[in-house]
Amino acid sequence: MRIAFLGLGKMGLPIAKLLLRSNPDLVIWNRTPGRTAELIAEGATLAESLEGAVKEADVVFTMLNDDQSMESVVFGGDASPGFLSAMRTGAIHVSLSTISVKLSQRLAAEHNRSQSEFVAAPVFGRPNVAAEGKLWIVVAGREESVARVRPLLESISRGLTIVSEEPWRAHALKIGGNFLITAMIESLSEALVFAGAQGIDPETFLESVNSALFRSPLYEAYGKVMLNPPDKPGATIGLGAKDMNLFRHAAQSAGVQTPLADRFAANLAKAAEAGLKERDWAAGLYELAKNSNTQTQK
Repeated sequence: MRIAFLGLGKMGLPIAKLLLRSNPDLVIWNRTPGRTAELIAEGATLAESLEGAVKEADVVFTMLNDDQSMESVVFGGDASPGFLSAMRTGAIHVSLSTISVKLSQRLAAEHNRSQSEFVAAPVFGRPNVAAEGKLWIVVAGREESVARVRPLLESISRGLTIVSEEPWRAHALKIGGNFLITAMIESLSEALVFAGAQGIDPETFLESVNSALFRSPLYEAYGKVMLNPPDKPGATIGLGAKDMNLFRHAAQSAGVQTPLADRFAANLAKAAEAGLKERDWAAGLYELAKNSNTQTQK
């Protein structure tokens, strides 16, 4: 199976590496050429253009930051064409990105018109989880298309959830999951600030409540990130704000009120205004909580 992989950012690069191990016929493309060197050294083929990357591919993976990036790469713009028109009849586009429900619906419709297939497969996990092949992937698309790409998705993950034959439902599920991650970060930030004010070591608090209440690797992993911020963030405050707005817009379209998400969006905006936009999503919100309490005490 000939595979094209487009988008070699923090998440895309480790995923492409895993695919290359079991699928040596991998063609890669990235808007920043410097990120391709490592994969080329391991045997991947560099495409000179988007069209060149996909024209002979059976499966095209994309891992792009946001709706704007996805639209530019798939549909093109004034400066350059997108890859959709260059895809082979029956080829499958697999979107690993977190994008809006609205764009997911548009992608499915446009692929149908161009006689190619679209499978939504957004992933849960940070870059280190991706590198270990332990992502969880939520998948939606036509049954036949999902069956064709399933072995590829299983090779880069610890498991899959098949959601629906309508791709947008997988993206809706992913957006809802990211809302819950933000809710966890917000509540844990407030609890850790509380613990510190009571003279309790935050690491002791985290270990105790996770052992007693949650027994969750997610609480453990995110708690460690909050207490020991990484030099290179896995996901930034800016990306967290993007995902929260995707959740709110999708909810509004369905007539659902989101008071918690509205508050989280305001906090993420406040963090960005405080100069934390490029900080880690979890560590940045924790820092905002600490700073807000320090200012209150003054």
